[in-house]
Amino acid sequence: MPDIMNVTTSAPAATPSAPAGAIAWGDAFCSEGANCFRFGLDDAGRAYIGSTLTPGEYVSDSVEALRALISAVKSGAADHLL
Repeated sequence: MPDIMNVTTSAPAATPSAPAGAIAWGDAFCSEGANCFRFGLDDAGRAYIGSTLTPGEYVSDSVEALRALISAVKSGAADHLL
């Protein structure tokens, strides 16, 4: 199994909270079979990742944490899941 990269940010620990205003969702990214994910931002600049299958459910963190997650996935940290 490949090494998993642990990524930390200077952002404070996440606590469950409601979005600061409406979430502005971007266009969904879909693969075959309609497995669609979307990214969004709220008025406070927090980042969101959600599935189009369950619109009210999402993961939220800082933009920096989302950027680190995407970089890790692009570098192969999640390849073992494929």
